[in-house]
Amino acid sequence: MTFDRSAPDGTGRPTSDDVAKVLRQRIDDGVIAVGAALPTQAALAEEFGVQRGVIRQAVRLLQRDGLLTEVTRGAPPRIAGRGIRREAVAGMPQETLVALGPRINDAFAATDVRIDALCLTAESLSAALGEQRRLIHERAAAPSTVTVRVLLPNRDIDLAFPRMVDNPNDRDPVHRRWLRQRNSHGSVLRDHLLGLGAAHDIDIDIQFRAMPFTPPVKLYLLNGSEALFAYYRVQKREEQINATAVEMFDAIGGESPLFAFRADELERDRAFVTQSQAWFNALWQTIATDLALD
Repeated sequence: MTFDRSAPDGTGRPTSDDVAKVLRQRIDDGVIAVGAALPTQAALAEEFGVQRGVIRQAVRLLQRDGLLTEVTRGAPPRIAGRGIRREAVAGMPQETLVALGPRINDAFAATDVRIDALCLTAESLSAALGEQRRLIHERAAAPSTVTVRVLLPNRDIDLAFPRMVDNPNDRDPVHRRWLRQRNSHGSVLRDHLLGLGAAHDIDIDIQFRAMPFTPPVKLYLLNGSEALFAYYRVQKREEQINATAVEMFDAIGGESPLFAFRADELERDRAFVTQSQAWFNALWQTIATDLALD
């Protein structure tokens, strides 16, 4: 089955939603059978005439719906059986990079959007907010104000992770690499939101503050009504930094399962949201300090 590029909107440039819709139909029709591998991202990008980033987001949408399994780096995911799909629909946690985007999209349906985040580099948050430009351009979201507060580790502390396995110190290549990532993702997030505000007359307020500790978890608070929580999983691995093999303890963030708690559901969930917001506010107002992304 091939894709009619004029079908979605006549532009010949399908969105990730368009791609996901076509692939979803193929799965439902049995064209791609349960257990079969999804075509590679390169093959799908060529077929649909889009960049790989569009395909990656479409794959995340399919994974969010529980249609894919074995979503790992290095091999195409496979089509999930019905049992796995039911678990996903029932609210099982999904990877941060898969689950966070749709939650952010829902949050942007509000007139006044408020997002608080505690994390290691803001990479997942920056990626999730990238979809908002398209939604606002298409009038699928039209907030009046967007307020974002982000807590990140202070550049001068000795991080628990990422760090070198042997002789860690704040001048080692792993620390410098993390600092570049922290500043880069934070700057992209800030510039993206400010540009969005200027283009669509949205009042944007984005602030960063520094924490004196390494967060063992990541936390996202959306509009005071939802808390998203994931553990950083630390692993030992080797990476090339400046053409040198470096052994380090590093954290898996984007692949960590994201647990969602909503204030309008169980009383236990409402208490978790309330206490998480109070904890974040206390950190922000007491031990956090001003952070310059440089």
